[in-house]
Amino acid sequence: MINIKEDAKLSILNHSCAHLLAQAVKHIYPNALFWVGPVIEEGFYYDIDLGDITLTEEDLPKIEKEMKKIAKDGKRIIREEISKEEALEKFKNDPYKIDLISRMDENDTVISCYTQGDFTDLCRGPHVESVKELKNFKLLKVSGAYWKGDKNNQMLQRIYGICFETPEDLENHLNYLEEAKKRDHKKLGKELELFMISEYGPGFPFFLNKGMIIRNELERFWYDEHTKEGYEFVKTPIMLNKELWELSGHWYNYRENMYTSEIDEKTFAIKPMNCPGGMLVYKNSLHSYKDLPLRIGELGQVHRHEASGALNGLFRVRTFTQDDAHIFMRPDQIEEEIIRLINFIDRIYKIFNLTYTIELSTRPEEKYIGDIAIWDASEKALEDACHKAGKDCKINPGDGAFYGPKLDFHIKDSLGRVWQCGTIQLDMNLPERFDLTYIDKDGSKKRPVMLHRVIFGSIERFIGILIEHYAGLFPLWLSPIQVNVIPVNNEYHLEYAKKILEELKKHNIRVNLDDREEKLGYKMRESVMKKIPYALILGNKEVEASTISFRKYGTEETITMTIEEFITKIENEIKNKDN
Repeated sequence: MINIKEDAKLSILNHSCAHLLAQAVKHIYPNALFWVGPVIEEGFYYDIDLGDITLTEEDLPKIEKEMKKIAKDGKRIIREEISKEEALEKFKNDPYKIDLISRMDENDTVISCYTQGDFTDLCRGPHVESVKELKNFKLLKVSGAYWKGDKNNQMLQRIYGICFETPEDLENHLNYLEEAKKRDHKKLGKELELFMISEYGPGFPFFLNKGMIIRNELERFWYDEHTKEGYEFVKTPIMLNKELWELSGHWYNYRENMYTSEIDEKTFAIKPMNCPGGMLVYKNSLHSYKDLPLRIGELGQVHRHEASGALNGLFRVRTFTQDDAHIFMRPDQIEEEIIRLINFIDRIYKIFNLTYTIELSTRPEEKYIGDIAIWDASEKALEDACHKAGKDCKINPGDGAFYGPKLDFHIKDSLGRVWQCGTIQLDMNLPERFDLTYIDKDGSKKRPVMLHRVIFGSIERFIGILIEHYAGLFPLWLSPIQVNVIPVNNEYHLEYAKKILEELKKHNIRVNLDDREEKLGYKMRESVMKKIPYALILGNKEVEASTISFRKYGTEETITMTIEEFITKIENEIKNKDN
């Protein structure tokens, strides 16, 4: 998936197209007033005040038609510089532009405008030379948006669109959007009965039985792989005293995202992160330099207050389970441990056929704890370890956590979309705050260095990503139903089908028996719709020869073998976690 904002040429093209959109809207709705029309990763949008008129998706073709008419006319786009006073006079009838002009920096003595034909807009630019370059566009959707993002303000109408240099590029992108729509995890989650969202708990997802199978398999896989890597496991409380969050720094840096309650006349907070609990676990006992590195894992449920408008299926929720681990180590172990961790994360992502890039997020400009010298040393340690692990990392300035820098892993799915999931955060601050120590060789107390890390990021969000990555067709080891047993005719084949069913169950294969009185073709189509990896077809030939015939999802070939051979095949595929 292309990021329009990261492509200079496409960014200019899309911003120019936002002005084309505004001009077309002004032609159709002369009383329209305009707020801002920025470029975004997915193209552009413009926020518009249309008074009592409410746009729908059905109105977009009419606006597109006018845009094409203007583009065909081919007017040049002319830049003009005017004073702040002239700008206030030029846009005196538009309160939104007056607001923008009034809030400009005092140093902005010259303001730029762009004119195309009968339309002039306030803008810094740059733009393309002529509207005739804006032929390959598509308006995608319309939604509501509060002015300045404040729910107490006027509700504006936001029209989204995208523009490309060639019709081929536009067509390819629209095909991509169509495929992404088919893979929408909210749509598939409902169709495949994986999870639900209730109006009684916005942002608090319910996992249904089939979704729980996927979740349990992921968690079992997580525990197995971490056991191989020498992790210990804990479970920390979901609610802890305010004093702990003050000590950790969360109360002063993250308070607005935390849920609180009163217990015994004291303030408690539901944990937004697992870290402080991990500190208390470490501090519960004495540690020697020989004990380190100490790797402590926790699948910990956290709660964070997210704005209702930001909630999105499993991608943006108010409660989720982080696959956290806190690694305590000596300073001389930092590099080796980070390299080991990068290799571990690499191994996990390969299981799911996910490629990735790494970003090094450095100290925030504001809201950080600890000395700058410690931050500098931490950032260098992460960068050096990344390179020695054979990986490149892009610097992402100012985006570190408030307690330390981090390596962020951006995975790429089967559609080329990028998701930030894994992270390794080097923390030399919390061990100081919590007075964590270990006994060194000489008997003195030393301060451990600490890593925070996740691989999935959150179980919920990772499942959402996998739903879209696999388009709902999970690899066999994750699939809620692995085999669908279909007797051709219940009168003659159901008894044999039940024997096959029981044999598969003995080997812990997740199996369904479709014994409905429906035609074979109908059952097969439904099996495909439910994205079940294997359909067993049992008729006269199979009953007489004591065999099974199966068809794998996505193929038309029917293969016959003994049930023992089929079970061996399935077990190997599950064991190898084939994609």
